[in-house]
Amino acid sequence: MPSLICVIDDDRSVLRALRRLLWAEAFAVEAFGSAEEFLASEHRANARCLVLDVNLTGRSGLELQEQLLLTGAAPPIVFITAYDDRVARERACRAGAVDYLRKPFDDTALLDAINRAIRGS
Repeated sequence: MPSLICVIDDDRSVLRALRRLLWAEAFAVEAFGSAEEFLASEHRANARCLVLDVNLTGRSGLELQEQLLLTGAAPPIVFITAYDDRVARERACRAGAVDYLRKPFDDTALLDAINRAIRGS
């Protein structure tokens, strides 16, 4: 059974592009437009990795990471962002992010980060 990757980004074009990329690499993919949608999903418990935007409408990616860590149910996270912020990057990495990629990122960099996340989980 393919590993489930959950992509959380409020940009629909990013969700479509990442869904296509990950399906092409034989991953199972579920896409969500917000942290709240992800938290309400039954896929939350089965995710092997999250590809998570830092700046989301509503609860931010960093806030979602914190909440998941507090509940003890945090899958490995690869952060993606259009706005590279040193403080946010350090906060995400201190909390255990596998990687922190700035948009636009190379497909290979994302796939490498996801594969590292899955191997480490």
